[in-house]
Amino acid sequence: MRFLKLLLLAPVAIVLVLLAVANRHAVTLVLDPFSREAETAGVTLPLFALAFVVLVVGIMLGYAAAWLAQGKHRRAARSYKRECEKLSAERTELRAALPVSAPALIHQK
Repeated sequence: MRFLKLLLLAPVAIVLVLLAVANRHAVTLVLDPFSREAETAGVTLPLFALAFVVLVVGIMLGYAAAWLAQGKHRRAARSYKRECEKLSAERTELRAALPVSAPALIHQK
């Protein structure tokens, strides 16, 4: 599995490094499209840094969306776990209440 992961991630890493080397020019990021002072209201950084920031933000948003979408499954798993613990405790109580000869009868089935 590690080899497969390395096999897939190595070309991506090489492409990202090549992208960073080829796009070292500074760009200005302006978040207010209606501002007349676009040069003073923006942030100047290399294009590859902007691309990496967008990539990281996209990964984080995707992770958060997946985590929120799987909430119902985590809730169901917690419910099943509580039910299993309750039934296990009930089984222990019932076995403790059985007469001494009863467990032999149970295992005969």
